Amino acid sequence: MALLRDLSSGQTLFSKEPDRRFIPASVTKVMSVYTAFRLMDEGKIDPARQVVITKELADAWSGKGSSMFLKAGDKVSMGQLLLGVTTVSANDGAVALAVNSVGSMDRWLDLMNAYAADLGMRDSHFGRPNGYPDGGETYTSANDLARLARALTQDYPGLYHRYFGNHGMTYNNITQANHDPVTGVVEGADGMKTGWTREAGYTFLGSAERGGRRLVVVVAGADNHYIRDQTSRDLLRWGFDAFGTRVLLPKNQNVGQAVVQEGASERVGLLVKEEVRASVPTGASLGNVTLTMRYRGPVEAPITKGQEIGTLRVAVAGAQPYDVPLLAAESVTEAGFWQRLQRGITGLFS
Repeated sequence: MALLRDLSSGQTLFSKEPDRRFIPASVTKVMSVYTAFRLMDEGKIDPARQVVITKELADAWSGKGSSMFLKAGDKVSMGQLLLGVTTVSANDGAVALAVNSVGSMDRWLDLMNAYAADLGMRDSHFGRPNGYPDGGETYTSANDLARLARALTQDYPGLYHRYFGNHGMTYNNITQANHDPVTGVVEGADGMKTGWTREAGYTFLGSAERGGRRLVVVVAGADNHYIRDQTSRDLLRWGFDAFGTRVLLPKNQNVGQAVVQEGASERVGLLVKEEVRASVPTGASLGNVTLTMRYRGPVEAPITKGQEIGTLRVAVAGAQPYDVPLLAAESVTEAGFWQRLQRGITGLFS
């Protein structure tokens, strides 16, 4: 399986079995990191907070696969644990992060799966926070991982740049290197995570940004790390070299209206929050573009300004279509009694 997506436009530049489910191995940790970022953003995780590693956790996970080699009685900050997960793929660090964040593994897994559902990751489920073999309970797809990468990089850019793209780390006088195959090798690359188990094969979720344009690559089920690493590098380089982006609509552009049910207004404006872009082959002119509004209507009031109402389907000639969220341009309260009565009377004679 393989996928290359331009997050700047939302277009998929290359895909092979993007919706096929597979075992992600340590790439699972990216979902744990997203969960931690979300809790940090809500003030529920303090990266400076010191926690003590229990004997139970150390006996079960220290040195098991990729590891920070946590020891019983170690005092370590939540930020160090998170860095251990993103930089050296620490299985013990991921478990310690989970348990010390919400009190139990089950509660953490419930959050991981709830947040995955929020992101629209319909082909994903997580049974462990670190991707260690669990009998197939953990699975995902290339499309789902691309959604996750988009959320990480766009919703939490500060945290992303703080914790991803580090070349290595030292903990307890043990220095380890990051095995990310693209950071420092492909221009603009800054993560994210490799994975391997016998049942999963070799997997990678990676990203790179140049001039405000970010690409995400997923490679899964490779026979060896040479194939995985080279394919990831080649796809990212090809994506930047072979395509550029063109602006189709400016941000906050109003693109139409949706019918409102039982609202003080009968219609609500719909707009795009960010620029709508198209990925175009380098040197080529922009072909025919079709923009189609989609929403389930009429939309029931009340409606809050900025609420997601529907999508704008963007179809560029020669490329896969993609969707952009459409947001309410203004708030619409529920209709008052006299408004509803007047509309009812009008409807009798129309």
